[in-house]
Amino acid sequence: MNPHVFRQYDIRGHAERDFGDDFVDALGRSLGTFYANRGLRRIAVGRDCRLSSPRLHEALCGGLRRAGVNIVDIGIGPTPLLYFAVHDLDLEGGVQITGSHNPPDENGFKMMVGKGSLYGADIIELRDTMESGSFLEATGGSLEVVDPRPAYVENARRDIDLGRRDIRFAVDAGNGAGGPLALQTLRALGLDPLALLCEMDGTFPVHHADPTEPETLELLRQRVLDDGLEIGFAYDGDADRVGVIDARGEVIWGDKLMIILSRALLEKHPGATIIGEVKCSQTMYDDIAARGGRGVLWKTGHSLIKTKMKEEAALLAGEMSGHIFFADRYYGFDDAIYATLRVLEIMSHTGIPLHEMLSDVPETFATPEIRVECDDARKFDLVQQVVDHYRPTHSLVDIDGARIQFNGGWALVRASNTQPVLVLRFEADSEERLASIRNEVESVLGRFRDN
Repeated sequence: MNPHVFRQYDIRGHAERDFGDDFVDALGRSLGTFYANRGLRRIAVGRDCRLSSPRLHEALCGGLRRAGVNIVDIGIGPTPLLYFAVHDLDLEGGVQITGSHNPPDENGFKMMVGKGSLYGADIIELRDTMESGSFLEATGGSLEVVDPRPAYVENARRDIDLGRRDIRFAVDAGNGAGGPLALQTLRALGLDPLALLCEMDGTFPVHHADPTEPETLELLRQRVLDDGLEIGFAYDGDADRVGVIDARGEVIWGDKLMIILSRALLEKHPGATIIGEVKCSQTMYDDIAARGGRGVLWKTGHSLIKTKMKEEAALLAGEMSGHIFFADRYYGFDDAIYATLRVLEIMSHTGIPLHEMLSDVPETFATPEIRVECDDARKFDLVQQVVDHYRPTHSLVDIDGARIQFNGGWALVRASNTQPVLVLRFEADSEERLASIRNEVESVLGRFRDN
């Protein structure tokens, strides 16, 4: 058993090498034991369109049923559909089989306990149970097939208040699990998107489904420009993250998108709490404060942010990577399709181009996420070395890696919880200062990595 597949907020690894049938059956039995020990029995199971997902689904459901779990099988779809089903059907937990934005030969498991995320110490408990083999044996575990799509579409149709419906826009689902549901939902609201790669294909033949990588947005960017569209939306493989291209062909990263969403929210909910994370631009936090909101800087990670939203009674949260969470009019989970609808709702009533909505935000210069390959066994130690290096001389936030404050800018170095990489990001008030901060931090990190 590869211990590195047990991550902070999900289980993820190579589908064939790490997730043999025996492993997945044992995971199902461990999860079933976990649920039974908490009096939970009725659990949703969904899966994405990866070629390995049917095999993992069969093995997982077999293990769950051996522990007496009653499975509600929602079929193939995006991760937010699983979250929706658990809330809408009032289920007691859920498991989505998905590799998210990872390469096609990888896969994983995102899990829920009750209406919240199963993560952290609970994932360690699952691992420990698998290692000890102390599974609950029970009879009577059942499986029923339920399609939550009609309810999902109807919820969107009731909730979203569109003004004009002639917005010219595109959706690039990257051949992931969100394409068919996105088109079904958008068309039910009278919208007519240009559909790009909205057919599911678990080999992801055209481009990697990860909207944080600028090269994966190139197809969408070109179509927005060539067709004179107002906006384009891109989804990752399981459609819990959204990327946005404006009418000029420029990327609107998640933190800038959050400025637009936060302003609309604060007009209706003055003083609302809004959560960001360590990669988000300082301009986002400043804009929330300037408009009377309460901005909270928190750790990266969908599970961690959903928990923090409940603790703070926040109505909105977002990550630079495109996870957007609405507790205003929705259930507080990350959903790229629903975020698409909320952005279109704003545009339909204002008629203002996206980039003009951000024209009064102070100009800064920032990098996208920079991913540096780093062994899982070393990455957290390297980040701690960076924290220890800068703490005596710089103000920094170390709740999730090191967000280091410099004169005229900041730098972030953190260990990814989903991949064997370090994530870097830099922001400054000039291009020269950006380059200076980046060069210094990358030099320090390089010295530690070489040693």
